[in-house]
Amino acid sequence: MVERTWVPAWPCAVGQTLAVLRHGPADPTVRFGAGVYWRGMRTPAGPATLRLEVSAADGGIRAAAWGAGAAWAVGAVPAMLGAEDDPSGFRPDRHPQVARLAHHFPHLRLPRTGLVMESLVPAIIEQRVTGTEAFAGHRRLVHFYGERAPGPGADLRLWVPPTPQTLAAIPSWQWLRLGIDPARSRTIVGAARVAPSLERAAGVSAADADLRLRSLPGIGVWTSAETRMRSHGDADAVSFGDYNVARDVGWALTGKDGVDDDGLAELLEPFRPHRYRVQRLVELAGIRRPRRGARMPLRTHLPVAQRAQ
Repeated sequence: MVERTWVPAWPCAVGQTLAVLRHGPADPTVRFGAGVYWRGMRTPAGPATLRLEVSAADGGIRAAAWGAGAAWAVGAVPAMLGAEDDPSGFRPDRHPQVARLAHHFPHLRLPRTGLVMESLVPAIIEQRVTGTEAFAGHRRLVHFYGERAPGPGADLRLWVPPTPQTLAAIPSWQWLRLGIDPARSRTIVGAARVAPSLERAAGVSAADADLRLRSLPGIGVWTSAETRMRSHGDADAVSFGDYNVARDVGWALTGKDGVDDDGLAELLEPFRPHRYRVQRLVELAGIRRPRRGARMPLRTHLPVAQRAQ
């Protein structure tokens, strides 16, 4: 076990910051509860179980980790909780609703995990499908091909995501059994084959990482942004192309439904390079446009859906 206590320079909202790293309420790599936060991680040094707890006395973050990647995980805690995020240039007063949200969430910080594949694989799984289908696919992938987290993580039924080598070796038919179609599985396998290069992208600028990610087949603007907002803490990584983001942010800022990506870009332009920070504030506030039309349907042609019928 490796331990450290880190005292942030601001009232760190640990749960609020880490929430964006959770892919669905049943994410097997995460456990939240009673002020204690657990993560199963695959670090450059190996798997790790990370435990975080906030001290009520001084606001310090008590971190403990187990496994081959314990030292790396503990060392990454400040960045993971937003220490490298600099909101000083953010001007929420450029829109009254953004100003109100920023006042309501004054301690918002964006996490930087430094782990590209950890964020990229779930983002690919979430491409063009409902959240329910995506979260289930990610959960099955981790359970089938990941491993139990080391130390106390195993008793908590905490899991570590599969290695890139494992992902690259999964046969096509098995991806279908996981509920992940060929278009997404090919993208994951392609990324896994160049995983070392992608992980090195954690050390370059967000703009350079965007170019590197989008050079791979199947990775576009949305997937790159969903990755960089977590791996790099990119405050400008807007989820253009999302089924809901443009409409929800548009509704929050204008009170009108039907805002598309072009409209979203126009609304957020005054906040560059903090456009994602506005998106995140809207998400934290739980603002959603009224749902009047049909929702995106769950698909039923994959083997996993047929078994459930």
